Amino acid sequence: MVSAVAVEPGLAGTASALRRLYFVRFGFAIVWALVMFTMAKEITPVGAVLLVLYPLFDVGAAVYDAKVSRGTGSPALLYVNVAVSSVTAVGLAFACASGIPAVLRVWGAWAVVAGLVQLIVAVPRRKMGGQWPMILSGGISVLAGGSFIASAGAENPALSSAIGYAIPGAVFFLISALRLGRTAKGE
Repeated sequence: MVSAVAVEPGLAGTASALRRLYFVRFGFAIVWALVMFTMAKEITPVGAVLLVLYPLFDVGAAVYDAKVSRGTGSPALLYVNVAVSSVTAVGLAFACASGIPAVLRVWGAWAVVAGLVQLIVAVPRRKMGGQWPMILSGGISVLAGGSFIASAGAENPALSSAIGYAIPGAVFFLISALRLGRTAKGE
């Protein structure tokens, strides 16, 4: 027996837009991580630009998300994420001049706050589908952020853990995008 669940009007369009966004975020994070791994031992000028670019990409993604998902709730937390990611980009620009420990502290603080926002935004979106990976990703981001902050005080801190953080996040975006497929089709 096959059961069908009607998709709320407008939800299919939101799911379709978020699905596209999640696929783009997956691709960006994977490419970013692969490029950054080649320069994880020290902060190069190109590495500094890429470190600042990551939260700026998050700003763009959150703005797009807020625009397309108004029907799933208030976009207020997405705008909080825009502000936090913008401040993070500026903080990373300064932290890059101070060294890897400073970058890890800024990156870690951002991961904690952005993870909380992602978690809180995804919970009410569960009815849309594809949000459990976002909920898990948000929770993991909070924990990972704490570990980045702690690792900043290590004897030889490295960017590799912060860079590696992008890969599971990318996988969670891919899983969410795939899971949103049914809702996007109106099934």
